[in-house]
Amino acid sequence: MKKLLGVDLGGATIKIGLFESNLEKIAEKKIATEAHKGSNHVLHLMASAIQSLLEEHTLSTYDIASIGMGIPGLLDRENGISLYSPNFTNWRNVPIGLWFENKLQIPVVIDNDVRMNLYGEWKQGIGKEKQNIILLTLGANLGASILINGSMYYGCTENAGEIGHMHLYPEGRPCYCGSSGCLGRYVSAAGMIETVREKLSQKRASLLKDWIKNDIKNMTAKMISEAFDADDSVAKETLQETGTYLGYGLVNLIHLYNPEMIIIGGGIAEAGERLLYSARKIVEKNALELPQKNCTITLGKLGDSAGMVGAALYGYEYTSKK
Repeated sequence: MKKLLGVDLGGATIKIGLFESNLEKIAEKKIATEAHKGSNHVLHLMASAIQSLLEEHTLSTYDIASIGMGIPGLLDRENGISLYSPNFTNWRNVPIGLWFENKLQIPVVIDNDVRMNLYGEWKQGIGKEKQNIILLTLGANLGASILINGSMYYGCTENAGEIGHMHLYPEGRPCYCGSSGCLGRYVSAAGMIETVREKLSQKRASLLKDWIKNDIKNMTAKMISEAFDADDSVAKETLQETGTYLGYGLVNLIHLYNPEMIIIGGGIAEAGERLLYSARKIVEKNALELPQKNCTITLGKLGDSAGMVGAALYGYEYTSKK
C-alpha cells in the first residue's frame, strides 16, 4: 500500500509526517520555517525536507498516494493557492498545490492549518464520535475551526473561525488586522508575552526578568509556565488573566455554536490547567447552563501531531474521491 504525507506549516516550524495508509506513523521531520525569507525559500525548504524524509526510509515519490498540507491564513482551496498569510514575508497568491505537484508528481490537497488540526482530532483523537466540535489553537496567534453536525464549517468566504479577531476591548492592543482590542492580542503566545512586558515595565520583581536578561525578545510562553510553577507572581497573574480572557471567548463560542466539545490545542495549551483553570471558572459563571453542561472543554489528544495526522488523512480521502 502507498504511504501518506501530512504537512503542518507553522510560522516557526514545519512538521512533516509520514504515515501508513491506516494512519500509523512511520516517521516525522521538523525543521525551522524561516518564514522571513519569503515564499520561494519556504517552498523549497518543504520540498527538500519531504525528499529527505522519503530517502531516509528508502521511498520514492511513487510510493506516496497523496500529500495533505495545513497552511495558515487565507486560501483558495480548490486551486491550491495560499492567498495570504500574515506571519510570512512575501506571501500572497502562492500556488502551493501546483508547485508541489509539478515538483514531486504527487497529488496535493491544502486546507487551513487549524482545520487540519480539527480533522485529526475528530477522526483520530479526542473528538471521535462527536459531531459538533470547536478546536482552538493557542500559538503565536489564536485560531479556530468549527465542525457542525459532522461537517466542517467554512462560511461564505471560507473565513469562519477567526475568533482571534473577536473584539475584547473597544480600544486595546493594536492588531495586524488593522483593528485593536482583538482577543488574539491577549490569548496567544505573543499576547502573554506582551502582558508580561506590561507588568515588568511597572518595575515588578520577577524571575522572568533575570531569565530573559532584561530583553523581552528572549521571552517564551514556556518560560511563563515554568515561572508559574516557581510561584512567580508576574507569571501567575499573566496566566490567570490570559485564562480569564480565554474564558470569555469560550462563553461566546458556547452561546453561538452550542458545541458538545471545545478542544484546546497549540503550543501554549501545554500550560494546561495553569491556563484553563480560570477559563473554566469564567465559563461556569457566565455561560448558559444547558449548553455549558453539555460542552466538554478539553486539551487535544494528538498534541502537535494533530495537524500532520489531519492533513495526511484529509489529503488521502479528498484525492481518493476524484
